[in-house]
Amino acid sequence: MSAPREPVSCGWLSEPGDEDEPAHAAASDTTWCHWHKGETTTGQLITVIEQASGPGAAVYACAECREWFRLEPA
Repeated sequence: MSAPREPVSCGWLSEPGDEDEPAHAAASDTTWCHWHKGETTTGQLITVIEQASGPGAAVYACAECREWFRLEPA
């Protein structure tokens, strides 16, 4: 079994030199960014998908993806 990966705010939008960032919060403080498909510590609820039967789904985006894709929190 491999070691758990440390969450990033949004790795694919990183600038060179961002490797010196401080340590991230514990994994329990993370959400899944549905835009860059990775864990994030800056996730906010964007929308809730309602379904006729069964549970709905909450869709989250990190700060960088909200800015990049011009997403507004719910």
